[in-house]
Amino acid sequence: MSHTDNRFSLHPDRLFSSDTTERAISRALYNSIKDLPIISPHGHTDPRWFAENTCFNNATELLIIPDHYVFRMLYSQGITLESLGIPALDGSASETDYLKVWKVFASHYHLFHGTPSRGWMDYVFCEVFGFEVELNAANAEYFFDTINKALATDAFRPRELLKRFNIELLATTEGATDSLSHHGKLKGSGLEKTVITTFRPDDVVDPQIRNFTKNIEKLGTLTGEDVYSWQGYLNALRHRREFFRNHGATATDHGHATPLTADLSLVACEALFHKIIAGDASVQDQELFRGQMLTEMAGMSLEDGMVMQIHPGVHRNHNAAVFQQFGADKGCDIPVSTEYVNNLKPLLAKYGNEKDLRIILFTLDEDNYSRELAPLAGHYPCLKLGPAWWFNDSPEGMLRYRHQVTETAGFYNTVGFNDDTRAFLSIPARHDVARRIDCRFLGHLVAQHRMTESAAYQLAHDLAYRLAKEGYQNCLA
Repeated sequence: MSHTDNRFSLHPDRLFSSDTTERAISRALYNSIKDLPIISPHGHTDPRWFAENTCFNNATELLIIPDHYVFRMLYSQGITLESLGIPALDGSASETDYLKVWKVFASHYHLFHGTPSRGWMDYVFCEVFGFEVELNAANAEYFFDTINKALATDAFRPRELLKRFNIELLATTEGATDSLSHHGKLKGSGLEKTVITTFRPDDVVDPQIRNFTKNIEKLGTLTGEDVYSWQGYLNALRHRREFFRNHGATATDHGHATPLTADLSLVACEALFHKIIAGDASVQDQELFRGQMLTEMAGMSLEDGMVMQIHPGVHRNHNAAVFQQFGADKGCDIPVSTEYVNNLKPLLAKYGNEKDLRIILFTLDEDNYSRELAPLAGHYPCLKLGPAWWFNDSPEGMLRYRHQVTETAGFYNTVGFNDDTRAFLSIPARHDVARRIDCRFLGHLVAQHRMTESAAYQLAHDLAYRLAKEGYQNCLA
């Protein structure tokens, strides 16, 4: 088969309703906002890319190895992570022939039919690299070579792609003890307000995290505080938050297993902290400590203005063997049911009525949207709802989200879209999906005469751009 057979392109009306009236409205709405700048206020791209601005090495290292959406599907079909080039923690051998890895991916590309990963990847192939055929086993080498030739050019350096993708703001996520050296290199480059960091303190507030004791020691070294006393520990966290703000951070991120919060007395906090530091804490003590720290972080956000994101409801590293061999973020995190109303009550009793506090809630438990989260965000001034997240970051998940939350929380208690990705080239693809689905939902409301067209045009703009920017405290604007 020649490379020009079976022409392939993205349909201009993809993801819109098959109803002709709704589709026409959605198409017009989408065309009014499709070229708006991208605000990406929460994600996990590597800041080194933008600091050093060197060419990406090859298609496999850019599009497969960092993307757990891709390799978890392949692993589920019995393809080992070693054969996909995923490095092991102990340095044992993994595949380094990246063309070979790419061919494995290409020969199994059919596995992704119907998944959001397929939509994102097809967008990257068609819109970013200009392919007009579908990837398959027969043309795998052609794809690999063509992508690699493009990546070797200046037009595909990270900073040029930021401009090409029209990314106005991109936030990375770093742990509390990170040096932020790459963000430091961006100062004076003109990109320090485009690529910013996010403060994620899990490494020093979750006693169950690997190397927690060493992280606490490092926290003390970095801040000069007595981190083995309760007040010194809190002061050290304030210092680190200030350090992150000086590197552009407007938000914090908390990946706790549950949204449990607590509001203990000072004496109880000191006693619990002593157990944690001494290594004498039970599992229940550790969970209570995490809950207390969410409340403490909310108080600090009220002090310094940083937006607080809470991402609970995941059994992380469910596959212990994979975690031990390859570490975290290897596609074996599994959603679990999550309760918010009672778990958040201590925090909300203390800070829920603070209009100057911004807490953005996420969930992987979709039942919670209509039952708990939308009612909570539809009442408490401090709460906003994050977009459909992770496993729900899909056309169907986004549409379910709008149907479940809008009738109770409205649109303006949400914060637009964030892509939460490690896969840099998928950012415009993901935002395009979100914009199309939002325009589909708005088109449905207009067609049912539940909303005027003028209101829908304003909402389309707000959902694509303004709400994300304002939701994260204007993102340095």
